[in-house]
Amino acid sequence: MKKILFILTLISLSSICNAQVKVADNFFRDYAYYQATELYLEVLKKGDTTAHVLTRLGDCYYNNSNVKTASFWYEKAVTKYNDINPEYIYKYIQTLRSLNQFEESKKWTTIFKERKKNDKRVKQDESFDIEKFEALENTERVYVDFENLDINTEYSDFGSFEIDNILYFASTRVRDTILDKKLIYQWNQEPFLNIYQSSIEFKENKKTFTDTKEISSNHLNSAFHEASVTITNDGKTIYFTRDNLNKKAKKATYDKKGTSNLRIFRSKLENEKWSKPEDLPFNSDEFSNGSPALSPDNKTLYFVSDRENGYGQTDIYKINIKRDGSFGTPQNLGPEINTEGRENFPFIAKDSTLYFSSDAHINLGLLDIFESNFLKNDSTEVYIKNLGAPYNSGFDDFAFFIDSNTNTGYFSSNRDGGKGSDDIYAFGKYECKQTISGITRDKISNEPLPEVVVKLIDDNGKVLERATSDENGYYEFLDVACNSKYTVLAVKVIYRPDQKDIETTDINGDETKLDLFLTPLIIDSEIVINPIFFDYDKSNIRPDAAYELENIVAVMREHPNMVIKIESHTDSRGRDKYNKKLSDRRAKSTRDYLFSRGIAQERVESAIGYGESQLLNRCRNGVRCSEAEHQKNRRSKFIITSGYAK
Repeated sequence: MKKILFILTLISLSSICNAQVKVADNFFRDYAYYQATELYLEVLKKGDTTAHVLTRLGDCYYNNSNVKTASFWYEKAVTKYNDINPEYIYKYIQTLRSLNQFEESKKWTTIFKERKKNDKRVKQDESFDIEKFEALENTERVYVDFENLDINTEYSDFGSFEIDNILYFASTRVRDTILDKKLIYQWNQEPFLNIYQSSIEFKENKKTFTDTKEISSNHLNSAFHEASVTITNDGKTIYFTRDNLNKKAKKATYDKKGTSNLRIFRSKLENEKWSKPEDLPFNSDEFSNGSPALSPDNKTLYFVSDRENGYGQTDIYKINIKRDGSFGTPQNLGPEINTEGRENFPFIAKDSTLYFSSDAHINLGLLDIFESNFLKNDSTEVYIKNLGAPYNSGFDDFAFFIDSNTNTGYFSSNRDGGKGSDDIYAFGKYECKQTISGITRDKISNEPLPEVVVKLIDDNGKVLERATSDENGYYEFLDVACNSKYTVLAVKVIYRPDQKDIETTDINGDETKLDLFLTPLIIDSEIVINPIFFDYDKSNIRPDAAYELENIVAVMREHPNMVIKIESHTDSRGRDKYNKKLSDRRAKSTRDYLFSRGIAQERVESAIGYGESQLLNRCRNGVRCSEAEHQKNRRSKFIITSGYAK
């Protein structure tokens, strides 16, 4: 009898759990995640630890961007059930990334690949490359100032669009008109979204936002959701997203699955007021359309939809706007942009760069902002680039807007440190620039050397800039790129050039001091160059010797009346007579090279080889000397006899 009662009790508990799960599922279906969470936790306490309950709990927290708790429940599910849908392993990986648990993420990435090798989410092996993921968080090479706007509230504020010094955005901030609890959205227990506007003023080259209020219209905002604004260039037509409403009952309309879909509306500015919104003809009760964005020429409308035959949960589409205001046929942007995940919040900059958010391309977790040249009409390969930090974080980052003329804009995020559930951040991109400056000096005297040509050369050998040092030897290069390698070369006739390699830092405004030291070629009454070498027992001019002799050519061209004499000397090794003949041949070969370079014959007074007759040290015949000591005696001299005055 006790056994029967025990079995009946189990059956009763199972029935109760099943019923509560169904109710929870209905709340989940309607996006009422708070209520769904409460019910799933109740059945969990009663012993229902099925994969369905565990993953639904994870989804409730995931969809409300509570990453830490979502990760906890996903971990329970993926570690308990080996046959779980890989979708939840994928979501678990996303939460691990958001929590900076890269090693654990890497482990589960391997498991994900093994269980779903043909999953379309994983387009390439490197889609889950941890090094690339970590690189997205590296801000060393990104030069962006951004700040949380003063207009943000403790509620949700997102989706910025700026035109004519007005910022339009969506917000769930509490309005005086909200008195009815029915007008609280069950997803996040906040009021429904409405469109707001704020005036932009400039104070000390910085934007300030004043007079924040609901958009100036009695038609655009309703008792339910409105968001995601885009406006034509002339400011006279607005597109926005709204819930699917029953016009007569003035309440949300649901499809067969119990979902209130989104629709895109259009309104015209008439007598400085927005007209009654037009429900666009490609909307449907069976699927959602939202997040409208216009092309730079306003001839194409981009939007997001979960209609059938897409590639994922939500895809980005486009549709032509005809001259009469009617529309063509919606077209999916295709698999280069869209994935099996969520693509949302498209924005097209003035230069036709496409920006959008996605949770399926390689990212830092949840929604990340991406850019692509997909819409540009050029022959370059299409790329999709994660903007990385600081635009993206481990949370939802979305609703990107940029003025590509000023490189300023906005994005929205629910990252840590904000004021509300979603906040708007303003940003300004800037090009990191530095200065390289210094003094050009005479290496021997250390005195400043004026009129030196200084060249800035990139790592490919291209001369980017030239500067001439002033009377104090000062030179500078402004606007040098950060984090780059350069060679700085200083050149002046009758001086040996000096060059130094330099690598700029990542800090905007850094200044690098770099003095350059040029060695004079004329010292006293002699043109001094580096030793020129000949092959053993040879007198022909080698290329390395010719390189040095070009200094002689340059000096003589700079001083057209200069006359020199050439002396060639050897060390004491070898027979005296032979050394004299060899050095004489070398002196004359040197002279002939100068002639071949256009130096008139009368400007070389003589070219004589002296062999070992004029040694500079003790290394005579029979004296043991080092190679360095012998080298000192092997030399060529270019002595100025006339035509030059200091």
